[in-house]
Amino acid sequence: MSALVFDARACALGEGPLWHPERNQLFWFDILDRKLLTRTDDGQQDWSWDEAVSAAGWIDRDTLFVAGESGFWRFEIATGAREKLLDLEAESPITRSNDGRADPVGGFWIGTMGWNAEEAAGAIYRYFRGEVRKLYQDVTIPNATCFSPDGMWAYFADTGTGILWKQHIDRAGWPSGKAEVFVDFSGVGLNPDGAVCDAQGNVWVAQWGAGRVACHAPDGTFLGEVTCGATRTTCPAFGGPDLDRMFVTSAHDGLDDATRAHQPGAGLTWVAVPGVTGQREHRVVL
Repeated sequence: MSALVFDARACALGEGPLWHPERNQLFWFDILDRKLLTRTDDGQQDWSWDEAVSAAGWIDRDTLFVAGESGFWRFEIATGAREKLLDLEAESPITRSNDGRADPVGGFWIGTMGWNAEEAAGAIYRYFRGEVRKLYQDVTIPNATCFSPDGMWAYFADTGTGILWKQHIDRAGWPSGKAEVFVDFSGVGLNPDGAVCDAQGNVWVAQWGAGRVACHAPDGTFLGEVTCGATRTTCPAFGGPDLDRMFVTSAHDGLDDATRAHQPGAGLTWVAVPGVTGQREHRVVL
């Protein structure tokens, strides 16, 4: 199955697509260009930031929860006003935020990484009701944060190792027990990036460099793929009024001029109809 172009603005590092279920509107980021982008029937819009921003959740119809280079922000969509809620590695000049998603009980998981993907420079944190705790450390490129529809499992990856992990979570949304390997891509040269779970519990994971989003059953079995006209696919999100569309961000960062000339879709945002429905994104509880 092939995706079509949803938005033709080329992002250096497109990431963090979020379908706002109350607005029926897609938001996403260009991390390196420090922008939050959206598109509606009325056209395109973007907001520039003073720092790199990478992931978001929704607080209410008019407000987003945004994770950035130095912390967590409350963002008013109508006015563009923003208020910093808490710091996130604000003292570190070498790290920034990366992949993140709201969990089933209103928390928000976010990974950090080195600007140059320095080995083990990053970590994965959870924001929950005004508090931030570190869940995992010594992570190189945190990605693939998503949650099973029964609320029992979290998934995350370190692209640097090629491993996608599965972690049991308790009723308050905290990790319980040890994480286990869900899929190990390292032996086949695939790089797990952002991911999302559909309503049946399948995990759809973008694969940086492979130009696709791969679908894996809850037992890890490969089921199929959505392909894009951009090799550096970064993150999928389900959206549309019936949650039956898949939006996929991509990047052109690191591609030379010759490669970009043969890959005009690099950095664009894509949409496909994968034949399954997704989950409604969870609300972040402040």
